[in-house]
Amino acid sequence: MVELNEVILEPGFEPLSAMAWEGKVTCISGSATEQRSRLLLALMGFHDVASGCISYDGEPLNNSNVRAFRQLTAYAPRQLDTIGQVTPYSPPTVQQVFALKANRQQPISNGILAEEMKRTAIDGPNAKWLAVAALLNRPVFLADHPSAQAATYLRTLAEKGRVVIVASNEQAIIDMADTVIHIEKSQNATLAAHTAAEN
Repeated sequence: MVELNEVILEPGFEPLSAMAWEGKVTCISGSATEQRSRLLLALMGFHDVASGCISYDGEPLNNSNVRAFRQLTAYAPRQLDTIGQVTPYSPPTVQQVFALKANRQQPISNGILAEEMKRTAIDGPNAKWLAVAALLNRPVFLADHPSAQAATYLRTLAEKGRVVIVASNEQAIIDMADTVIHIEKSQNATLAAHTAAEN
């Protein structure tokens, strides 16, 4: 289980509290693409939150355990170029993923990867990132803005007992999700912006 407890992603946003469970799909929607992606990266400790707590099975994520939590997580990036989104972290290439010590024992060949890519029901690089993350067989699966056509595939991954968390505003994924976490600007920030515009 992954839990958000009064997490404020950035100043000016509403606090988020939710639980993402094994066997379920949780969708992060709302706001801009960058905010949704940053929340996924925050779940891996690659992006700080303004306040609140992120926990894995009741244990708060912190500097001393972040590496251990990353070993539980598979991440399918939206793209490999994150210029303008994230400075401390750039998603790995496929080769880098399989070069990691924790992943060297994964029985993955080009044939297995190709078969998994077909199961995603999408084409192009995003199929590869989804397939690579799925084949790592980690208990927590994070997908950063996959195609709407991958909704059924993501549901299948959850049915295998994984915690599946997807950043998306695609209606097909929102409708398929068991839980939707909606990122919103705070009412105070919105009111302040309107007041400033009127003056």
